[in-house]
Amino acid sequence: MTAVAIQRPPRRRVPAGRIVLHTVLILGGLTMLFPFVWMVLTSFKSDQQMLLNPQEVLPEPWRAENYSDALTAAPFARAFWNSFYIAAITVTGTLITSAMAAYAFARIRFRGRGLLFGVFLATQMVPAQVTIVPLYLMMSKLGWVDTHLALIIPAMVNPFAVFLLRQFILAVPAELEDAGRIDGAGHWTIFWRIVLPNIRPGLGALGIIVFLGSWNSFFFPLIFLNTTELFTVPMLIAQFVGQHDLTSYGLVMAANVVTVVPMLIAFLIGQRRIINSLASSGLGGR
Repeated sequence: MTAVAIQRPPRRRVPAGRIVLHTVLILGGLTMLFPFVWMVLTSFKSDQQMLLNPQEVLPEPWRAENYSDALTAAPFARAFWNSFYIAAITVTGTLITSAMAAYAFARIRFRGRGLLFGVFLATQMVPAQVTIVPLYLMMSKLGWVDTHLALIIPAMVNPFAVFLLRQFILAVPAELEDAGRIDGAGHWTIFWRIVLPNIRPGLGALGIIVFLGSWNSFFFPLIFLNTTELFTVPMLIAQFVGQHDLTSYGLVMAANVVTVVPMLIAFLIGQRRIINSLASSGLGGR
């Protein structure tokens, strides 16, 4: 019997441009990751090491006590609770109000709908610093200054959220709504039973985006909050850094690491959903 030679398929050559692109992306990723790694390593360093040998990368010795000392030096547990429940209420309210507004702009025909939607989106170009004075006067008249209501209620009006959910609603087949109307369903029933179940990926992605934005918010808490017990995490971190930045770098970095962890977890859990939702929402379409 004669042996049959097995021919292997030729190896595909990787284009040089792709190698360069991936090399640049890897270097860029490492560059952006370095500050976070440095912060984590510094959070385990002692004050003596930071003052005598600041160029050393690895802690010597490792001081895990920095985390317990930082959490007891300031009311971080209260600040975490404040930030969490403010973000949770903001996300819930934003999803409800934005979904209803998006449905109105996407499916309900009324005079001036396009103009009104354009004006509504144009408000995104107005910086928050421009409207902070009238907003503060409004909150003051309502008696909401130095309360969490001043952070929650205005945050529920989110033009970007309305725009994003409108794109998802436009992607829902109109035949489903027509079938609901044949069965006698009105706008409210169609919205709750047909539209919302079909845009759940968009609601999930938007919820994560709004949560991260609320958790990171610093400008509005700085303006409206005065009592330490009401501070959110960014506000308490700013106060903590002001008290310890020249005395204990380890405590400051440990406090920052603790506050970054919830955002990192939320992003790692939802990054795929955010990317897929934005890619399938038709943002460049209609």
